[in-house]
Amino acid sequence: MLIREIRITPVAFRDPPLLNATGVHEPWALRGIVEVISDEGITGLGETYGDLSHLDRLCAAARELVGVEVHGHHAQYARVAASVGTDVFTDQHGLTGAGSNQKTVDAVFSPFEVACLDIRAKAAGVRVADLLGGPVRQEVPYSAYLFYKWAGHPGGTEDRFGQALDPEGIVAQARMLVGEYGFESVKLKGGVLPPDDEIDTVLALRDAFPGLPLRLDPNVAWTPQTSVRVGKALDGVLEYLEDPTPDIEGMAEVAAQVSMPLATNMCVVTHEHLPPAIARRAVGVLLTDHHYWGGLLRSTQVAALCETFGLELSMHSNTHLGISLAAMTHLAAATPNLTHACDTHTPWQDGQDVIAPGSLRISGGAVALPDGPGLGIELDRDALAVLHEQYRTCGVRRRDDTGYMCRFEPGFRPRRRCW
Repeated sequence: MLIREIRITPVAFRDPPLLNATGVHEPWALRGIVEVISDEGITGLGETYGDLSHLDRLCAAARELVGVEVHGHHAQYARVAASVGTDVFTDQHGLTGAGSNQKTVDAVFSPFEVACLDIRAKAAGVRVADLLGGPVRQEVPYSAYLFYKWAGHPGGTEDRFGQALDPEGIVAQARMLVGEYGFESVKLKGGVLPPDDEIDTVLALRDAFPGLPLRLDPNVAWTPQTSVRVGKALDGVLEYLEDPTPDIEGMAEVAAQVSMPLATNMCVVTHEHLPPAIARRAVGVLLTDHHYWGGLLRSTQVAALCETFGLELSMHSNTHLGISLAAMTHLAAATPNLTHACDTHTPWQDGQDVIAPGSLRISGGAVALPDGPGLGIELDRDALAVLHEQYRTCGVRRRDDTGYMCRFEPGFRPRRRCW
């Protein structure tokens, strides 16, 4: 079974003004939707970043993949690597760790691999999770993802989520998300306010939701010294502290002095980072992300390595749509040692999607593994057309949280090891 055709459709959808250490989300989020069609007429779906430079690389790779065997995972990877070259690397948005050539190749390859797995599973009449070793759980827990945020984009109307710039606002946001989706763990995106203010917010969440696991992710905004101080202040409160400070060396310094595990999706983002991180005992929880770890199969290999060396697993989320949520759910369902609830931005998309409704739903804080073959989802072509038209007219071609923030705070600089 050969790859006959590949379609790549850029889309844009509304995004609230969510604050982070590099700035604030723009009004439009971008994604790339990939359709791979086999010579037997079976279509597989993938989803990835929507920045223009990434789309250009996807198109170059797609030209090399036509005619390759759908089952030819290694041949596909070699074609993609050749199309990217050896001197190209990008840092996706500043929130997913350092860029490298390996990471760029893996990010380009990932949506094609997911789409081919979708085709292979459909052809066999099984689920993608079955191709990954079989599900060990029939539903995958996700975490409420909290953000400091403005009431609405400047010049626009207030969105339904409202303002959250203090502990009271974050607790109200958590009550909304937990009430609507039943989440049983809570993560706060930090690195926005001074560390003591974020300590107060976490403590307010503990008081409002006693017994719920709590996480804090300041996206490397703190020094090791501040990270240790915050870690000690939140001793016994946090499930884990995620990327408080930059680099493996800094994380190792902090990990040796705090009680809770340190998690990362920034200092360990490719295979070459694993040996030094393990040797230095820098992290206790790895947040996998198939979008830049090279797809689902390569992510299962990383999971096996983590089990060997005693690292726990969760899953990172960037702003995404339903194809990504489906792929994440299949991967998490088939990964025995993924024992922490996964991150997801799905509630912030507020119903916007490119897949037909009904196959994926967060209920009781979890997503049930779809029953149908493949990913178990269908593309909604009318919705895809609407979101593609939004891409065509919105004027955004690259995610730039810092540039957007600087429109309103001209002196703003990304917060990296600044507190």
